[in-house]
Amino acid sequence: MSKLSANESIKTSSRGLRGHLAQEMANALTGNIPNDEQQLIKFHGAYVQDDRDRRAEREEKKLEWAYSYMIRLRIAGGDITAEQWRALQASCERNGSGVIKITTRQTIQFHGVVKARMKPTMKDFDALGLDAIAACGDVNRNVMAGAYPDLAPYHAEVHAYASAISNHLLPKTGAFKEVWLDGEKLEDNAPAEEDPLYKDHYLPRKFKIAIAIPPHNENDVFANDIGLIAIGDGDQFHGFNVAIGGGLGATHGNKATYPRRASIIGFIPKEHTLDVVWQIAAIQRDHGNREDRKLSRLKYTVDRLGVDWFRSEIEKRAGVEFAPSKPYFFTYRGDRYGWIADAHGLWHYGVYIQNGRVVDEDGYHIKSALKAITEKNMCGIRFTGNQNLLLTHVKDADKATIDDLLAEYGVDETRYSLSRKEAIACVAMPTCPLALAEAQRYLPELITKIEDVMDYHGLSHDAITIRMTGCPNGCGRPYLAEIGFVGKAAGRYALRLGGDYEGERLNQVYKEEVDEGEIIATLNELFGVYVRDRDNGERFGDFCHRTLFSGKIFEGVNG
Repeated sequence: MSKLSANESIKTSSRGLRGHLAQEMANALTGNIPNDEQQLIKFHGAYVQDDRDRRAEREEKKLEWAYSYMIRLRIAGGDITAEQWRALQASCERNGSGVIKITTRQTIQFHGVVKARMKPTMKDFDALGLDAIAACGDVNRNVMAGAYPDLAPYHAEVHAYASAISNHLLPKTGAFKEVWLDGEKLEDNAPAEEDPLYKDHYLPRKFKIAIAIPPHNENDVFANDIGLIAIGDGDQFHGFNVAIGGGLGATHGNKATYPRRASIIGFIPKEHTLDVVWQIAAIQRDHGNREDRKLSRLKYTVDRLGVDWFRSEIEKRAGVEFAPSKPYFFTYRGDRYGWIADAHGLWHYGVYIQNGRVVDEDGYHIKSALKAITEKNMCGIRFTGNQNLLLTHVKDADKATIDDLLAEYGVDETRYSLSRKEAIACVAMPTCPLALAEAQRYLPELITKIEDVMDYHGLSHDAITIRMTGCPNGCGRPYLAEIGFVGKAAGRYALRLGGDYEGERLNQVYKEEVDEGEIIATLNELFGVYVRDRDNGERFGDFCHRTLFSGKIFEGVNG
């Protein structure tokens, strides 16, 4: 490689992600930290942000921006206890904005944590047996797994792989404990801990793994660097179909970047899972692009070297041979709400949370409801990949108490349309520095207007997947939606159509840039044609794919 990106030297000189982070976080003269430490703190699960709504006001007063930090927890599979939930909410009240955000990677994050409250927050996590290490950065991030326990009799066995993979691919550094927990410090001249997977330069870019349990694809398994599709028969879980090279981030105006659907490369028995995912990450470590971070995700490595080469290299390194992929099918991605029974006589309750924001608003007091319910210690909490949650492992005798508390606090998802309940938005304004347009704050308002158009055309009982992001990075997975909005400028979005309902097909650009008026007018026209000309039972995304794009599959490569 002729020239490494600046981030590569930051990583290799960081002594296991330490850098000068501890010293810079102790500097009370500024709420910010230098660029090198901004990159390193990501590996510790945090990003430097600021309140963009206040930038002009602060600049006018000759003050630095209103800096704060977002902290994302590492919660493989999304499971925590009632006690952990209560303590996390209390910590968010003390140290952050007070609003817990459920992410699209089946975990949670705090926003608005100022520098002086970072260590207290991290210590709160540690006291609960939780941490934020590797929730961000150029490492394997939070591992997702299908949330719903009734998907298969072997659900619990499959779900446990999320934690097993997360721990197997966890960085070996003690930097997290040193910086945040006052752990014993490495001597200044001592080398960092040996890390067989990440070595001293870690991965070229972020790395994401998700597990899906058919027929549910809530985690958009094909959007991940590694997608694992659980295969079983009756009560027996056998292994995974393995898909590689998924990823949704792109850059406006850069045709070398594109979203990509992961490619299935075959089936492996379950006992080989940990070694295979480790070796895939190691191949990306060795062959990923370290010159241009825009081209550094695994998807570009797979396209550059070829799927066949990649499969052969995994087989050689892991000492396994992929079998042909096993049959499977997905039928839906959206979450289910209300009571769900598992195979062991316990109950789980699906709760809708709009865009993952745990707040009391519009009579839907989910924040207060969760506090009251978890105080009873009748359930656990499991987050979903759609920014919702389950109340888990409830005994039959406790269902009525939970029903009463949900009703008391107005938590009734039937008041919302099917399309609203399937919508996803990234955080965007005002905290994300990458956002070009609104998402989380704006999508609920836009959906209200889309619902009016759907009602006009008799589509009010249809579920159409609608997703929005404030920039092309794709955190809200808009490239796999039936209707996707990707922010381009304030109030303006690329309109993408034609993804399928099951999450197996990428959508395509229909209009490069639209504002709200154009969005509503365009959807009004398309809904009318859809109602008139759709095939029996045809979904809106499939109709758009067939009629607007002539059924041409967009796989993302060279897109």
